[in-house]
Amino acid sequence: MNPKKKKFTFHVDLSSFMPASDKDKEYMVQMRPSTTFFRDGIKRLYKNKVAFVSFIVIVLITLSSIIIPMFWPYSYETQLGVTPGRPVDSSYNNLAPFQYGKTEQAMIDSGESVFPHVFGTDAAGRDYFIRVIYGTRVSLAVGFFASIIVLLIGTLVGSISGYFGGKVDMIIMRFVDIIYSLPDMLMVILLATVLKMTLTPVIEGTFLEAIGSNIISLFIVFALLYWVSMARLIRGQILSLREQEYVLSARATGAKGKWIITKHLIPNCISVVIISAALQIPSAIFTESYLSFLGLGVNAPMPSLGSLASDALNGLTSYPYRLVIPAVVISLIVLSLNLFGDGLRDAFDPKLNA
Repeated sequence: MNPKKKKFTFHVDLSSFMPASDKDKEYMVQMRPSTTFFRDGIKRLYKNKVAFVSFIVIVLITLSSIIIPMFWPYSYETQLGVTPGRPVDSSYNNLAPFQYGKTEQAMIDSGESVFPHVFGTDAAGRDYFIRVIYGTRVSLAVGFFASIIVLLIGTLVGSISGYFGGKVDMIIMRFVDIIYSLPDMLMVILLATVLKMTLTPVIEGTFLEAIGSNIISLFIVFALLYWVSMARLIRGQILSLREQEYVLSARATGAKGKWIITKHLIPNCISVVIISAALQIPSAIFTESYLSFLGLGVNAPMPSLGSLASDALNGLTSYPYRLVIPAVVISLIVLSLNLFGDGLRDAFDPKLNA
């Protein structure tokens, strides 16, 4: 029997120190599940239906460009009416969607099955559907790798300029201003033309020949011209972060500038870096498309969406769908990437979610 508790006593009430039951814990302790900045961003991105649908579209287009050529019976470079030792069969040229050449039609009449030409064939008798698929693969690959090049150069230059400041910052920013002052379109066309003629004899006989001089020149153009926006953005972020207490503490302990940049500054502005890289991809795809449209893109017979649209101009009145199809694919890719980039910005930018 517990003794009656006395008032105005200094004795400790031992019952207050008894272990709490599970019910008491559930009532008194209401803890939020642990999370991270990345998880919170993913949740916000998932709630953004437009960005999430755009991401699904990008994934579907990318997977289609990788998987479909594995089982598609036609090649992007094979001319169906050309057989060694036989006359050229022109019935395969300029086929409309789901039409067949003379040999294929004879096989169908005899009861054999022939895989259809979903988008028909081009003027050279090549299956147009697989050329659109390969063109999508090339455009996506160029956009992805070009954005990586821009990301690496812009992050390196911007972080060095923002952290060290002073004369280093002044010299780098004046160089950036010079590049900004150049006419963008004209410089891209001139560089692509000059590099195409310069690189062709250099890469001949090497493994780079399979990639093609035009693609390499495109990457060089991006490395020379398109990193300045990324560098300015990273510089602005580093300038605001380098005065934080943890950076001053790292300096006080003797940490070097390289360690502070890689361990403290860049990780703390990684969200801005990811968003900028995502928005850079559609810009790179668009640049590759109009260069290919002008004949400065990929080497023939490798297609890209821009070169397919350029080739379609010759038969625009008779076969308008050849221009419409690559134009729609380019528009869908660029629109989806832009909407997804906007969703990433809304989800991961801490200023918008403060």
